Amino acid sequence: MSTASSHDFIAIGLGPFNLGLAALTDPIDDLNGLFLERKPDFDWHSGMFLEGSTLQTPFMSDLVTLADPTSPYSFLNYLKENGRLYSFYIRESFYPLREEFNDYCRWVAARLGSVRFGQEVTSVEYDEAEGRYVVHATETATGERHTWRAGRLVLGTGTPPYVPEACRDLGGDLIHNSRYLEHKEALQAKESITVVGSGQSAAEIYYDLLQDIDAHGYRLDWITRSPRFFPLEYTKLTLEMTSPEYVDYFYGLPAHTRERLNTSQKNLYKGINSDLINAIFDLLYIKNRRGPCPTRLMTNTALRQASYDAADSSYTLALRQEEQGQDFTLTTQGLILATGYRYQVPEFLAPVGDRIAWDEAGRFAVARDYSINTATAGREIYVQNAELHTHGFVTP
Repeated sequence: MSTASSHDFIAIGLGPFNLGLAALTDPIDDLNGLFLERKPDFDWHSGMFLEGSTLQTPFMSDLVTLADPTSPYSFLNYLKENGRLYSFYIRESFYPLREEFNDYCRWVAARLGSVRFGQEVTSVEYDEAEGRYVVHATETATGERHTWRAGRLVLGTGTPPYVPEACRDLGGDLIHNSRYLEHKEALQAKESITVVGSGQSAAEIYYDLLQDIDAHGYRLDWITRSPRFFPLEYTKLTLEMTSPEYVDYFYGLPAHTRERLNTSQKNLYKGINSDLINAIFDLLYIKNRRGPCPTRLMTNTALRQASYDAADSSYTLALRQEEQGQDFTLTTQGLILATGYRYQVPEFLAPVGDRIAWDEAGRFAVARDYSINTATAGREIYVQNAELHTHGFVTP
């Protein structure tokens, strides 16, 4: 077991949010931070690196630029260092390729001495005598245990894939969209594939599978409980709602108003790229020119129950068309859940749960500065990407 070292803060989890914090704090000489990540290297949704897929936000929304345009860890500097700046400029698109953005993040992480990969945090305690947090972790490659101490914590553990209750513990080889690419070949060998979900990921997977439907001969269905395929709203006046000023406004609203707005604003961050929606229609038009294409798009359709038959490796989905009030079933061999991600409070926080402020729904009671401590504990624990209910769809 390693000897405990002391830091000003320890950040747990290394997705884009905490990686951005690592890059922004790196030049500050008198600030000693440590960033711990369970994975062996940076990996951001690699299961969805479909060829040509891009971010839905411009390159200026990288790890650092909007906070520090002069940072050496900007996306533009990454392009310059890798000899791709002019190619990106000539491409005339503000939107980086998704795989390219992941490579950019790996490039940044490799240049930061404060980052430790392969460290799974197992528990966090509070030392009353020292007034510091004690972070215990296990090195995933060797099993060696490590301990670090810090005056503050930053939680950036991300959101795990969400599986609807009807599909939990079903058995078989159903997948969440986060693992799509590694299972794509096996999926295309099946007689039928069903995509469940309503957002960008569901649309990308459906479009990807639709392109190959003739070559493989499967039936392809897309089920969504949304009344239609909502486009991502990306107008300039709407984008003003991503400003810090709007976060101030949103945070100051009553809790019930924030909940209502979060429901009504989903198209601002969960919608489908309008170009992709049009591309899907155009491809369907082409596929149907010589006769009906074996595919269906079912809106207003909720998944109520699901079962798995191991004898023929098929799933039976109990569905309901909400507008018509009609129940029906669908049998499919391949099942892809493009059902998003949901935040879960990390188990390692249990020993310090009494130092954290909670709301009536059991969520973090996040302050405007993203701290989550009780009034007596002070501002010692901060969160990233766990404050939709308090700060709205605009993350730090």
